[in-house]
Amino acid sequence: MHIFDYSFLNNGMLPSDLVNVTASISSLKTASQFRKNGFQKVFTELEKIAKIQSVKSSNEIEGIVTTDERIIQIVQQNSAPLNHNEQEISGYRDVLDLIHAGYQTMQFNEKTVLDLHKTLLSSTDYDYAGMYKRDDNVILEIDSHGTQKVRFAPVPAEETKEAMGQLFLAYMNASSNPNINSLLLIPCVILDFLCIHPFRDGNGRMSRLLSLLLLYKNGFDVGKYISFEEQINKNKTWYYQSLKESSENWHESKNNYFPFMQNFLSMLYECYQELDRRFAVVNSNKITKSSRIEATVLNSLLPISKAEICHLLPDISPTTVEAVLGKMVKNGVITTVGSGRGTKYIRN
Repeated sequence: MHIFDYSFLNNGMLPSDLVNVTASISSLKTASQFRKNGFQKVFTELEKIAKIQSVKSSNEIEGIVTTDERIIQIVQQNSAPLNHNEQEISGYRDVLDLIHAGYQTMQFNEKTVLDLHKTLLSSTDYDYAGMYKRDDNVILEIDSHGTQKVRFAPVPAEETKEAMGQLFLAYMNASSNPNINSLLLIPCVILDFLCIHPFRDGNGRMSRLLSLLLLYKNGFDVGKYISFEEQINKNKTWYYQSLKESSENWHESKNNYFPFMQNFLSMLYECYQELDRRFAVVNSNKITKSSRIEATVLNSLLPISKAEICHLLPDISPTTVEAVLGKMVKNGVITTVGSGRGTKYIRN
């Protein structure tokens, strides 16, 4: 069995690019904390948007999709799921809500992980929600000719409970060591979770939810305001390549964690950079009101309504917002989705 040992994070021989990115993340984290304390309304609106993007992106990575309109309705709990995909999506929403509300009291242990998995699949009719896998599973990849092959064989079912127990203990031991940076530790733990692949279904989504849980518990809550899952989805090819590289020789405890750590931390750094950019857009007095409205629409990954823009830009009148939107539609920069009071806008 793989030996869960993170003591290498304390040997002083880590790649300089990993050390540098953790320092940059910590600096941006400090800046965002000051802003959050002074502009809570802005961050509340950013959280609403990020939650929609997170639910959409994490499920989309696994091929679980529905329309943007339905995603919004499900996340805002304005509609019950209409099919199996939407049941899966609503489960992710529920776990995300639990983590956002209660991460401070959640422990990274077996009870928490099983409870979250049960919630993730609670809307489906699966009989294995909240339980470790009963049968061995494999991770497949398909080549350009459509041929399937085993990319990675996770921990056997009969060894899963013990492996997860070792993972929890290793994290507890490493997280109590003041010389080990939590930003370096967390991606190692997530990689090991993915290599164990403890569940019959939902491992990828659980890995992203647990990433948020561990990041939040260690003070890095940018994922509440800028979707961490969206960044992974946008860079999905790199994500899977880094996972493949770091899982090689994992069973022999000779794997290289650094490729996955680099990907994970780069995505987190991009979240903090995006938060910095988005905050500047929604709260800057140094650029014109029209430019801020334009940037808000163009930076939105989902259709956005006039009311949502007004919430993000509380110092700009609805009349001004409406005028700028009309001009953007006329110039072909954006297009409308829906009609009447339900009209939303999205970049072309």
